[in-house]
Amino acid sequence: CRRWNTLLRVLSLGADVLPEYKLQAPRIHKWTVLHYSPFKAVWDWLILLLVIYTAILTPYSAAFLLNDQVSSYPAMQSCGYSCSPLNVVDLIVDIMFIIDILINFRTTYVNTNDEVVSHPVRIAVHYFKGWFLIDMVAAIPFDLLIYRSGEETTTLIGLLKTARLLRLVRVARKLDRYSEYGAAVLFLLMCTFALIAHWLACIWYAIGSVERNGSIGWLHTLGDQLGKHFNDSVPGPSIKDKYVTALYFTFSSLTSVGFGNVSPNTNSEKIFSICVMLIGSLMYASIFGNVSAIIQRLYSGTARYHTQMLRVREFIRFHQIPNPLRQRLEEYFQHAWSYTNGIDMNAVSTHPHSTPNPPVCVHI
Repeated sequence: CRRWNTLLRVLSLGADVLPEYKLQAPRIHKWTVLHYSPFKAVWDWLILLLVIYTAILTPYSAAFLLNDQVSSYPAMQSCGYSCSPLNVVDLIVDIMFIIDILINFRTTYVNTNDEVVSHPVRIAVHYFKGWFLIDMVAAIPFDLLIYRSGEETTTLIGLLKTARLLRLVRVARKLDRYSEYGAAVLFLLMCTFALIAHWLACIWYAIGSVERNGSIGWLHTLGDQLGKHFNDSVPGPSIKDKYVTALYFTFSSLTSVGFGNVSPNTNSEKIFSICVMLIGSLMYASIFGNVSAIIQRLYSGTARYHTQMLRVREFIRFHQIPNPLRQRLEEYFQHAWSYTNGIDMNAVSTHPHSTPNPPVCVHI
């Protein structure tokens, strides 16, 4: 039972999960979901995957797929909303986000007095004051509300759909509970770096697409290099070529190892490149600072062991202890360290807070 509770605590994305609640059977209202239940943990992970999908596909769709949607607008009018598979997936994501809002209206929470609140009215008031506005804006199906309103609304729909990225704020706060694990922090930092590079690549392409009427932008340079010039007969490089090139430019700029084969030419592109360099320097400092802290934390135990062993050897040398007793002292210290890992067991066992857990109140 304890192993199952520990697993749920690790998998749960809630910030106020306490193992003591699982040891009781609180009296709750009908259709109320406990915030530490297995169903809520699985549902939170599902919503997390959908938010990650939204964070990746929404900027890409708004930047790279808008032109294709505009050019194929007459065909979209004939085949309907299900013409594009991405539209169907986006509709499913919107439905899941709306269901998540309904579940949050029936999910318990822990108040400031460490009480599990399960009253529907109090839960609704707490959710209204908290994350309801962000969740509601992120769940609005803009493409359904203003669909078939005209060809010029395609760009507006793509921009409005970026409001789904507001859910990343909530996910970021929930993932703070994994900050105690060094490997998890490193993985999250790398994922954040890649996600920001993806967003900047979408913005970089959007800038080049706006200035495509000229002849010196990076898209024209890419078309000349690939032999796919922008004209009436050839529409230019493919979406794959443009996205890979844009992502290559942002990664090389963020890591400050740009080779110059993809370079800004216009003033807007140069200003954006300066901003990317500033963002890259800040991210570089943040990531390497956290990596050094993680490595230092990993080797902190070894450093403490060598420090204590050095003190033991200085004590032996100062008191001129004979070799047989010296060997026994060193072996005893090594055995004690391997058993306790440097923790003072007496201090822990006599700690004033090492009392049984107090009963937890469940507020109905």
